[in-house]
Amino acid sequence: MKGALVFWPPTASARAAEVDHVVIAFTVVLLCLTVPIFLFMTYCAWKYRAGRAADRSHPQARNLKIELSWMLIPFGLALIFFVWAARIYDDELHPPPNALQIDAIGRQWMWKFQHPGGQAEINDLHVPMNEPVRINLISQDVVHALYIPALRIQMDAIPGRATFLWFDADRAGKYRLYCSEFCGTDHSRMAGTLYVMEPKDYEAWLAAQGSVAGLAEQGRELFSRFGCSGCHERGSTVRAPSLAGLYGSPVPLEDGRIVTADVSYIMDKILYPDQNKIAGYKQKMPSFDGKISDSDLLRIVAFIRSIGTT
Repeated sequence: MKGALVFWPPTASARAAEVDHVVIAFTVVLLCLTVPIFLFMTYCAWKYRAGRAADRSHPQARNLKIELSWMLIPFGLALIFFVWAARIYDDELHPPPNALQIDAIGRQWMWKFQHPGGQAEINDLHVPMNEPVRINLISQDVVHALYIPALRIQMDAIPGRATFLWFDADRAGKYRLYCSEFCGTDHSRMAGTLYVMEPKDYEAWLAAQGSVAGLAEQGRELFSRFGCSGCHERGSTVRAPSLAGLYGSPVPLEDGRIVTADVSYIMDKILYPDQNKIAGYKQKMPSFDGKISDSDLLRIVAFIRSIGTT
């Protein structure tokens, strides 16, 4: 693939190729700065191996320009690489708002992926090509880490906390995915395959999985079953915050901060409602920590994401 080294895993996205460019450029600069020094040290060790008395009678020689150059040039190069890498890192933190959202649960020792239409798969993940994909991660037991070498991305899946990664794969094919965080006896077997497909092939694959209720529809049923609708729907006697249009909107907190209602925020409010109290409301919501499974939690979040502004 263009932009990748021949002895590295192939790249399946433009960002992965750019990560390779950073690594290659940094390695070249590092070699240019260090190899001459070690060669000169080797040469001096060989030439003056017999040794002789040193003449220290002459005054110490200094060259301010040389001393400044070997400090400022590496410092300037380090700043260039910092800005370059920071831009890539910042891009990884801001997925497009229209990204396809797929939920992933890590547990010993498998990955479970759930598509918006309700389709689920174990250890394999099918995604469309040339379309941004956001994977919302959560762990059911210990810390795992979803690692896809061809995309040069990795993110931890942490119990009780939502994390995410996103990518825009531009090359169809099959690529390996792994758990890169030691998570127990069968850690090495916690692997699978990423299938990047043409959009029409992806739609055909979704249709072939059969007719299933979408995650949002499943979440709507759970929303009522767990009693959430009794407080958060219109006409409730309890003054609870409206969930219409909540996802992606700013939320003012009691301590003066304003946060964005993303997947992590919504999950935290369901599991730990006493944290990040909302301004203007008295906290009455019970905690659902230990009372709701990770799969059901993701379904409820999918339903809240789907609620419009009306």
